[in-house]
Amino acid sequence: MSLSAYRQLQQRFARLGRLRDAQGILHWDRSVMMPAGGADGRAEQLATLDVICHEMIADPEVGDLLAAAEGETLTDWERANLREMRRGWIHASAVDAALVEAKSRACSACEMAWREARPLADFEMVLPFLEEVLRLTIEVGKAKAVRFETSAYDALLDEYEPAARAADIDPVFDDYAGFLPDFLDQVLARQAREPAVIESRGPFPVERQRELGLRVMQILGFDFHHGRLDVSLHPFTGGASGDQRITTRYSEEDFSSSLMGTIHETGHALYEQHLPRAWRHQPVGGARGMVVHESQSLLMEMQVARSREFLSFAAPVMREAFGAQAEDRAWQPDNLLRLYTRVSRSFIRTEADEVTYPAHVILRYRLERSLIAGDLRLRDLPGAWNDAMKTLLGVVPPDDRLGCLQDIHWYDGAFGYFPTYTLGAMAAAQLFDAARKSIPGLATAMSGGEFKPLVDWLCENVHGKASYLSTRELLAAATGRPLDPAVFKAHLKARYLH
Repeated sequence: MSLSAYRQLQQRFARLGRLRDAQGILHWDRSVMMPAGGADGRAEQLATLDVICHEMIADPEVGDLLAAAEGETLTDWERANLREMRRGWIHASAVDAALVEAKSRACSACEMAWREARPLADFEMVLPFLEEVLRLTIEVGKAKAVRFETSAYDALLDEYEPAARAADIDPVFDDYAGFLPDFLDQVLARQAREPAVIESRGPFPVERQRELGLRVMQILGFDFHHGRLDVSLHPFTGGASGDQRITTRYSEEDFSSSLMGTIHETGHALYEQHLPRAWRHQPVGGARGMVVHESQSLLMEMQVARSREFLSFAAPVMREAFGAQAEDRAWQPDNLLRLYTRVSRSFIRTEADEVTYPAHVILRYRLERSLIAGDLRLRDLPGAWNDAMKTLLGVVPPDDRLGCLQDIHWYDGAFGYFPTYTLGAMAAAQLFDAARKSIPGLATAMSGGEFKPLVDWLCENVHGKASYLSTRELLAAATGRPLDPAVFKAHLKARYLH
């Protein structure tokens, strides 16, 4: 008996999912363990897998099977899976295999060049590699734009957040850019009136930082039977289905950067670990998009880990990790709360507070749109970056390491990713607000180091939904309304001005 069109698609996408798992491990290894001499070989491996995956989904037969499956009797989840299959097929079939391979090779070469250029603050070193990545990315965007009937940038954006459009993002970001200057001045003025924050003094041995990070990951619910913690130049979450690997980076002068980064990546990993196993390796079983993904990491890092309740619980855990005395004022919860909610005009996005963080994202969003549209020459990127930093945050990076070289995204070809960070922060505030209203005694539980009620709520309302719902539908179901930036601004006002 021949399989139905849907079952044939299901088998094909299951094989595709397993190949992408293999890619995930190869990407993780490249960033964590691979010796520099393996770069050329790894580029070949990844490019080959990219082409194989592309050909599997771009095959004209897939289009025929999708059309046939539309007329079959399917469950609601199968119908949603078919929808996600079609979206993936459109993305793949819009671009030929040669372009996929060329872009994969260019990104691998550019990322390795970036790893050398960043510590040297040498943008010129990586410029020719990035020019090739940008050229190929624009070519991909234009090809997909024809199929999606959008701009090239919107087509690239859709790779990271389905159905997101710049026309919808612009008013949200413009509103925040207008809100930020006066609000930031008020927050900084309030901080200036308060007693000075007492910073704990290092050095903080890396091994103790690692032990603290592992303990907090466990407390938050990370499953070490299906994951691990490592070190990389740029923290990330990767790996494969059932094997979530997160990374952080350490500084012996400041343990908080690593701790908060680890908590951030744990939020990503919890989402992946709790996706429905019944739909593993099917498109509907994957994360909804990067807005929801970033909402999970930022909910843990910003909403939870910088709350009074979490720090009341975590203060003695931190003291124990570094052998501090209980009477040391630097380790008291009230001081830690002011330390972890301290606002400043800073250079580095990943270390920015939640008030100024959106400005870092808005800057990148505007710049990458100009690059894709051809309105900004890549050679002029450092100057444009510095000008935008001065306009949005009132500071100018002293060098490109603290400026346009600080993030890996563009150098790995990820144009269209950045706006999901701030949209995710707004979604995080909205989801956490709904969770607090839905879970009796959540604040008390968090103060006692009990986070299972919150994670269970997220499993039910976010993780377990996978890609069954659109982002808009998921937020509306979980919180009673689609994304509402007003909730984020209300959260900031309550935390920083009251």
